[in-house]
Amino acid sequence: MNDLFKALADPTRRKILKMLKKKSLNAGDILAHFDMKGSSLNHHLTILKQAGLVMSEKRGQNVIYSINTTVFQEVLEWIYDIKGE
Repeated sequence: MNDLFKALADPTRRKILKMLKKKSLNAGDILAHFDMKGSSLNHHLTILKQAGLVMSEKRGQNVIYSINTTVFQEVLEWIYDIKGE
């Protein structure tokens, strides 16, 4: 759960998640929305993947990133459990 909160704490990673909520994208498509180097984007994507928030799939020469909604469902269940509902 610690990786999850670390991943969500960064505004850049939250923006990436919003983008992936709309549709799956490759790294170049994501990078076009930021003023950063590819290595920095790769760092953010790695953290999101480690937290289980993002999945990647190799398609030809591209890697396609998509949001993993299962993790969000698990977090909501965890919050409801803590709240006692």
